[in-house]
This record gives sequence, C-alpha cells and structure tokens, in this order.
Amino acid sequence: MKKRNIIGGLALALLVTLSLDSNAQEKKESVGKKIDKTATKVGNKTAEVAVKGSSKVVDQTYKGKMAPDGTNVYIDGKNRKYYINKKGGKVYLKAAQIKDRPVVKP
Repeated sequence: MKKRNIIGGLALALLVTLSLDSNAQEKKESVGKKIDKTATKVGNKTAEVAVKGSSKVVDQTYKGKMAPDGTNVYIDGKNRKYYINKKGGKVYLKAAQIKDRPVVKP
C-alpha cells in the first residue's frame, strides 16, 4: 500500500512539473511592442479622421453612392472619385467600383 501511495505521489509531482514547464514556454509580448502597436493604431485612426474631415470641407460627397467597403465617396477638384481607407490614405476609384447606397426605409 505504501509503494502505491509513493508511486502515485511521484506521478502527480511529475504531472505538475510538466504542466508548469509548458506554461513557462509561452511567449509574452513585451511592453514596448504593445505600446508600439497601440501608438500605430491611434496614429492610423487620427490620420483617418483628419483626412475625412478635410475631405468633407474641401471636396464634395457623392450622394447616394458608396465605396466597396461601405464608406462615403468624395469627388476632388479634378473630378476624381475616392474614399478614405483605415490608415487615412485616399484610394481612388474606377467607375465600376462605385456602388449605389441602399435606401433605408423608415
């Protein structure tokens, strides 16, 4: 009976050691990388909001039309149609890429 308890105790200790060892293998993301990713996200969103704001003031909005991702389409001074992507860049569209905006029924 004592041998059975000793073997069981050793087996339990071995399993606990293996489970602790597997947790030690996890890679933790450093604080610097987390800050870098967050700063990039904030910068992209700031650029997107700034460009959309200036586009609403300077350029015309194409009424009843939307871009492939569902956002507004703007028309610049040279009659080129574009939308603003998630990073704040202007993406110019071909006529075939512009879709009609669905009508919302009240």
